[in-house]
Amino acid sequence: MPELKLVAIDVKPGAALESQSGLQMLRPRIYGAWRAPAGRKKIAAIVMHPASNFMGHYLIGPLAARGIACMGLNSRYSGNDTVLLMERVIQDLGAGVRYLRDQGYEKVVLIGNSGGAALAAFYQAQAENLTATHFADGDPTHLHASDLPPVDGIALCAAHLGRSRLLRDWIDPAVTDEHDPMSLDPELDMYDKRHGPPYSAEFLARFSAAQQARLERIERWALERLQFLRGTPGAPRDQAFIVYRTHADPRCVDLSLDANHRALGSVWGSGPDGARQVNTSANAMGRTTSLTAFLSQWSSRSQADGPTNLARTSVPALLLTYTADQSTFPSTRDAWLEAGGERIHNIDIVGGNHYLAGQPALVEAAADHLASWLHTRFG
Repeated sequence: MPELKLVAIDVKPGAALESQSGLQMLRPRIYGAWRAPAGRKKIAAIVMHPASNFMGHYLIGPLAARGIACMGLNSRYSGNDTVLLMERVIQDLGAGVRYLRDQGYEKVVLIGNSGGAALAAFYQAQAENLTATHFADGDPTHLHASDLPPVDGIALCAAHLGRSRLLRDWIDPAVTDEHDPMSLDPELDMYDKRHGPPYSAEFLARFSAAQQARLERIERWALERLQFLRGTPGAPRDQAFIVYRTHADPRCVDLSLDANHRALGSVWGSGPDGARQVNTSANAMGRTTSLTAFLSQWSSRSQADGPTNLARTSVPALLLTYTADQSTFPSTRDAWLEAGGERIHNIDIVGGNHYLAGQPALVEAAADHLASWLHTRFG
């Protein structure tokens, strides 16, 4: 097994106070861990998530053992997406791509795992045609084409469609007061057993419409609040806020919906009550955010939608579908395949959960498929 190497890569400064570390603000860096096979520097891969720490990713070692250099790279927002801007994350990813190019690798590919899938698609779409000249709040991104060297291919696994689509599917529409997580409309509470599971088509339609309406209310408030702040002398340009109850997807507790091989519950909480516990927890997806971060990541104004961006790219793509995933489903697979068209090919990892946790044989199977595709496509 090639030795694990650690790397620190300088990146351009971003938003004010994006880190609580003065050292990180004075000299912003991102950090990665990678293994590089000996011999010809043919193919290197980066696996990266907007906010999760991927330096210990399960594919780094297995891909290196199969002749593919693989780096798990963190963004500047690792562990804290409160002020995360997706447009700044692709700038970080570009620094990683440039690093591998500078090491002499002939081909560089992105492995978009989980929330890293939409990131990979967003990156390559912008690398091929830079349109993200402004953030969702209207400020300039100061991105340049040189920040985003194009890659040669994209592989997706357990691939979420993007943060804005996740919140659209997961936000709890039963909340009636955004300042009180205990305020609920019982007629929209999916965890009230009177409604299911199983859920009726009528309830699901009302539930989905109410999810959309809640998101639109939050987005409208965020835009109005941002306008107020920026029009008030001496006011800050941003503020933090909380979005309560963000894990209410009926598919977590009704296995007949978008059916695959998954078990009941959530990727963060197993069993019938797992998703409910996550929904009310103090820390969950999109729970604590800022106005600008909400618009960039979670709102309809986000520029980081996965399938939309994949459709704008021209490189070959591979999709690995983990068939027991509790957060990606057959409809997720179909959206990616439609976006990729003839350029994308799907392989099912049968029985794979979202993290391939406790499934070492499936980790090896996923690495086999990825390595085979990479060697066939890129030599």
